[in-house]
Amino acid sequence: MADATVEHSEPVTAKVEGDGENGVRRRDFIEIAAVSFGGVGALAVLYPLISQMAPSADVLAESSTEVDLSAIEPGQSIKAVFRKQPLFVRNLLPAEIAAAEAVDASSLRDPETLEDRTAEGHLNWLITMGVCTHLGCVPLGAGEGENKGEFGGYFCPCHGSHYDTAGRIRKGPAPLNLVVPEYEFTSDTTVVIG
Repeated sequence: MADATVEHSEPVTAKVEGDGENGVRRRDFIEIAAVSFGGVGALAVLYPLISQMAPSADVLAESSTEVDLSAIEPGQSIKAVFRKQPLFVRNLLPAEIAAAEAVDASSLRDPETLEDRTAEGHLNWLITMGVCTHLGCVPLGAGEGENKGEFGGYFCPCHGSHYDTAGRIRKGPAPLNLVVPEYEFTSDTTVVIG
């Protein structure tokens, strides 16, 4: 038998068409294009789904309410609408302010002082949502001649919750005080809620 010798030579490599100096191949370009096209397609599908969850124009229009306080006499309340819910604006009398300040806040179910519930420098203006914190009924007391409850504030006829002149729960099943929304005085006679 004859000895066969095998010579070792350099490995043979074939040049792939499209190879460049930076190593980008045609397949890389196709993959990048496909991923980009898929991303644009995903955005085109997701944008309408996400944008339909944004508030509509009528909701945005009701996102703030401006109330003119100049016509509200001391001791008088008005009802307004804020975000499709009743809003109570009350110009407290000095006697109502004194009655609210005389109560020890730590003895209340939801402890808050009148100062906590009003804007600085506007202690006489109590602005609350007109929704009972028990089951969402509208309390009485903001209209002329309505029952103001045992504590001179508001009375919820649905289940008998009584609120004082600062809108704090004093008696009945309501767990919390009437909600004070965010608001800002833009002048001495104008307040913007929301």
